[in-house]
Amino acid sequence: MTQVSRLRCKERMSLDTTRLSVLYVELGQVDAERVICATVEDLAVQLAALEEAAKSRQRAKMRCAIVKVIDLSEHVGLVSMVRTARDLSECIATGDAVAQAAVMARLGRIAERSLTEVWDIGGLSS
Repeated sequence: MTQVSRLRCKERMSLDTTRLSVLYVELGQVDAERVICATVEDLAVQLAALEEAAKSRQRAKMRCAIVKVIDLSEHVGLVSMVRTARDLSECIATGDAVAQAAVMARLGRIAERSLTEVWDIGGLSS
């Protein structure tokens, strides 16, 4: 009988809460929440575009989506997303398809946790 192990990937996520605080101070609660909500939605769109470009092996579109993911992530303090997107960019630049697939999967896990965390911190779930 073959034994099967199930591995659970639990990514550490880093969030710059100071960046979110600055948004609230500069914009006020209503406008900050509006900006954070729009950024989270834009990130979801760009991540979907990135995934689609990866499936069709369109490296130029992937690089474009990654730049947007990095910019949007920096805007709301998603440090782990920025770091992982930069790692993905490096994998694409070097043509390492195996590493690219692994980092894409990692980015997906981090995105899920990061976007949820920002959504919750920003009080946007209500």
